[in-house]
Amino acid sequence: MNPPRPLFRFVQVEYPWPLGPPDGRYLLRGPGDLDRSEPAHVLVLVTLGAHQRRGLARVRSRRKAHPEPSPAPVATGRATIVDVGRPLEDEAEGRRWLSGAGEPEVDAGLTVLNHALQAFRLVSADPHLHPVGRRQALVARLGFGAGEQVAHGHWTDARELIARRRRQPRARVLEPQARLAAVLGGRDSVLISEELVLRARVDVEQGRDREAALQVLVALDAALAELQIDGSAGALEERLEELRGQREAIARAAQSALAGSLPKADRDAVRHTLDRIEAALRARAASA
Repeated sequence: MNPPRPLFRFVQVEYPWPLGPPDGRYLLRGPGDLDRSEPAHVLVLVTLGAHQRRGLARVRSRRKAHPEPSPAPVATGRATIVDVGRPLEDEAEGRRWLSGAGEPEVDAGLTVLNHALQAFRLVSADPHLHPVGRRQALVARLGFGAGEQVAHGHWTDARELIARRRRQPRARVLEPQARLAAVLGGRDSVLISEELVLRARVDVEQGRDREAALQVLVALDAALAELQIDGSAGALEERLEELRGQREAIARAAQSALAGSLPKADRDAVRHTLDRIEAALRARAASA
């Protein structure tokens, strides 16, 4: 009698673009794990749809454009993140897990996927690759199955999760639109520190503590300089004073980042300072 095949949990997401790395299977070990240790996850990447469109550019250059052309076919990227570090005992355990699993498991899977995407961004030196988020996903699935079964897009059992959108007050929804119109119309401007803060926020959310510390230091210096000369500086003086008080702690965290991993106190300082820079920038935008 053949022994039962081991079963593994998985998270599967699909996005309306190819994810970047070549299709295939990738073994992922945890940060700092030795090569000889067992992998924690297997990542399976597949590109679906119209990814082969060779020769169309020359034909289209001679084709008359229609006022309402049909949408161009696009490729989609599917990522399956298989947890191979914790096999299930049997189908019963798998169904118990599946009945209670939800968005936290999807978030954990996206963390693993974004770790791989960041690695590919660096090794390919492609600055245009970016992490993916839950809201961008066309589909998110949770399930379990045998190893080869899951690697080929099949499973023993699975279910799709519908992302719930949090309802916001109408005024909150219209705020970005109003500022966008002001920026594009030349009635408002964006600051360099706003872009730096967004980059730092991505680093924090992806667990890249060392990168976040260095990025927040630069964002803090930029925000202090820009807000000081901005027209709303007077209204923000209390916030500016608060940010100046964070400079020493963030400089220390940045030095720790250059030397190695950050102590918890430095990680907390980075997150707190980033929160306060964001608050100051929001206050500046609201007063514009």
